[in-house]
Amino acid sequence: MDLEKKPQKQPDPATPRPAAPRPTAPAAPAMRASDADRDRVADILREALAEGRLDAEEHGERIDAVYRAKTLGELEPIVRDLPAAAASATAPAAPRADVAYGTYDPAGAAGEEEKLVAVFSSTSLRGRRRIGPRTAAFALFGNIEIDLTETTFTQRLTTINATSIFGNVEVTVPENVSLRGTGGGVFSNFEVDTQEADDPEAPVVVVNGYSVFGNVEARPRRGKRIADLLHDKLRKHLER
Repeated sequence: MDLEKKPQKQPDPATPRPAAPRPTAPAAPAMRASDADRDRVADILREALAEGRLDAEEHGERIDAVYRAKTLGELEPIVRDLPAAAASATAPAAPRADVAYGTYDPAGAAGEEEKLVAVFSSTSLRGRRRIGPRTAAFALFGNIEIDLTETTFTQRLTTINATSIFGNVEVTVPENVSLRGTGGGVFSNFEVDTQEADDPEAPVVVVNGYSVFGNVEARPRRGKRIADLLHDKLRKHLER
């Protein structure tokens, strides 16, 4: 029996030790899309339709997909093949201030968007005032009336994004402006009485709408005209 203790073999310091496995981080949850995010993507589709990049049928299909999307990841592929889509589709919208139900929230400091919200209530935008370039209307079991017959237009293009869920959004414009629109819905009514003004430099109102068991309508009011439409001062302010 060999009672002599043998020295234990010491590890070679030059031999690297295997790295400990790193814990796998849980996948980050998909960021939810806001109404402003969907409106931003809808604007990209509208521009693509106007430029001829999309036909009316494909534009309608993509608009339907926009308003069914729940996350930013679902919005991005819808406009991936269109210009300026990456930053607009995936960037979260800036936090919006609370809007009281049934009230009108005017455009912010940048004048980017006016908001109308009606939840189990009604609200309206009318009278002699200036209209901003973008207006968002959301009706949930409510009613929104947008009457632009006495409005002063200081830009060439005015866009109204209307969403109605068991509600009603009605838009009325003067008879001597151009009115266009795209939209759809589920068990609902979307109707825009399109018209082209005789003056090629007249303001253009575009109504983009989506409705679920609701109603979105836009039409000109006969007999209501912008009296100074051809005035040089107004013509100077219109975007070309």
